[in-house]
Amino acid sequence: MGGCVSTSSRSTCSSRSNGETVPPSCLGIGFCGQKRTKRTFSEHHVAHQHLPSIPNRIFMNGKSRTSCIFTQQGRKGINQDAMIVWEDFMMEDTIFCGVFDGHGPYGHLVARKVRDALPVKLQTVLHSSSSKQNASGGSCFTAISKRMDESVGDPEKEGSAEEKLNSLWREAFLKSYKAMDKELRSHPNLDCFCSGSTAVTIVKQGLNLFIGYIGDSRAVLASKDTNDSMVAIQLSVDMKPDLPREAERIKRCKGRVFALQDEPEVPRVWLPFDDAPGLAMARAFGDFCLKEYGVISIPEFSHRALTDRDQFIVLASDGVWDVLSNEEVVEIVASATTRSSAARILVDSAAREWKLKYPTSKMDDCAVVCLFLDGKMDSESDYEEQGFSSATVQSNHSGNALEPDDAQRSEPTLQRNFTVRSSDENLNDPYAKAHTESDRNGEFGVGEDQNWSGLEGVTRVNSLVQLPRFSEERPNL
Repeated sequence: MGGCVSTSSRSTCSSRSNGETVPPSCLGIGFCGQKRTKRTFSEHHVAHQHLPSIPNRIFMNGKSRTSCIFTQQGRKGINQDAMIVWEDFMMEDTIFCGVFDGHGPYGHLVARKVRDALPVKLQTVLHSSSSKQNASGGSCFTAISKRMDESVGDPEKEGSAEEKLNSLWREAFLKSYKAMDKELRSHPNLDCFCSGSTAVTIVKQGLNLFIGYIGDSRAVLASKDTNDSMVAIQLSVDMKPDLPREAERIKRCKGRVFALQDEPEVPRVWLPFDDAPGLAMARAFGDFCLKEYGVISIPEFSHRALTDRDQFIVLASDGVWDVLSNEEVVEIVASATTRSSAARILVDSAAREWKLKYPTSKMDDCAVVCLFLDGKMDSESDYEEQGFSSATVQSNHSGNALEPDDAQRSEPTLQRNFTVRSSDENLNDPYAKAHTESDRNGEFGVGEDQNWSGLEGVTRVNSLVQLPRFSEERPNL
């Protein structure tokens, strides 16, 4: 969603390397005492400041054992989208996936920061919860999952185990999202006053799928119905400001929700005392100018039990959903010549639709993650035949991968109490320390509007309007 003036940063993170052989610990990686030569959670936790050394983690155009990812810059400036797939996330059968869409002058930096730090925070919270449970005689996540498998057919036991597992993951998503937003607020080299990011994140643990999200990036599941026809199931809700529950909260906090006359299909959030900044979503990381006026970073959470009819999951930023329906996206991915090319083909299809449907509009950035639930991918030769260069493949395995937009740099224009950092200052920040304490979070629930279709409206404009819009006389928040 970007399009506002922004600076760029340079990252030297890569996505893969070989881990060392160490003995695992209970729920650190979830094996509960079994002997395996896999990297443990505690090792991940200690080494999170060295993300290039973490195995099975990709964040640039390419593929993994079970997925493919691809992003393409639009025509609004630097690419503000980010994405990640992290296999063997805490344990061998667990995968973390996420798509993050930045907005505002520093949106691309916020999106990358969240991409790098949020998964580590989720691990930290889970590890902390596991340690407390084990100390009090409780059970680790793997043991609960095993009991769920063993209790199939016994509704009472099955329900109890599922409820406990859901509760643990719900708390983990809530606390990690809160810790992420707290770190952004206090970050010394990243001004998030009028910059922020969406997040749609999933964790696949065996046959359990856990979803947490804010903003309007979307997750869709492709599944086969009883006639073996492919159907699209929306897993997330686009958090637009005029969703009834969202609008009510914002207005209760003195924020305002309305659309501009020249874009009546785009509801926005405005300050009570000024027609700014005009944020086109109700929940986001960052955007602290609006956090006192109803914009929150508390994620919606849901759980789904996967079946053998479920085929793949697509996570994407709104640059894709603005021009393609859920059904079209599923059809495009399902008909891709090879699985490793599916994300790229989907982005190419979205680019064509932008030109056809909105030839006078600037195409938005697009980022896509395609996760195939049977764990099968194409051969490396097929992968390279689909247009990924050897340099792209190498960038996902070396320790010197660069962000695709790092060559583009522009000076920031947002001014707020002289706290905006220069490009050079941002470049000097390695985003190394991803761990913060996890606090008790507020309650939330998935309400009756869970099946809201995301308004079906097309956002062909910036997520924020005409930044910066704040005057020197603006009251302090």
